[in-house]
Amino acid sequence: MLWQIAVVKRKGLATNDFSTQLQGGITAMKKRKIVIFFLALLMLIAAFAASKVTRIQESKGEYVDDSVITNKVKTLLGADVFFNSFEISVETYQGTVQLSGFVHSQKAVDKAGEIVRAVKGVKAIKMI
Repeated sequence: MLWQIAVVKRKGLATNDFSTQLQGGITAMKKRKIVIFFLALLMLIAAFAASKVTRIQESKGEYVDDSVITNKVKTLLGADVFFNSFEISVETYQGTVQLSGFVHSQKAVDKAGEIVRAVKGVKAIKMI
């Protein structure tokens, strides 16, 4: 009989230890869920901050305007017989047109500048 009482007491202790472990596990799971929630929230905030347009980036409208200006300048330079033999690169950023390439004379540089100035929306010209 003594032996049976000892077994019951040990089982009772084991049950108490198991419930304590179970409660500790639930607490750990709650902490893990909170940490995961805040990490997801932090990533969401970072994604919104990264998608915001800053001053050095172009908005979608500005990008479309710049591509229209670039295409008009390329078309006008390609249509001019004087520039057929030259390879001139045209890039536009926020209304500023940058021309780069090699030409044989200052007259060609001046004429390219006149063509670019004739395009609507050009704010400035850079020739490299």
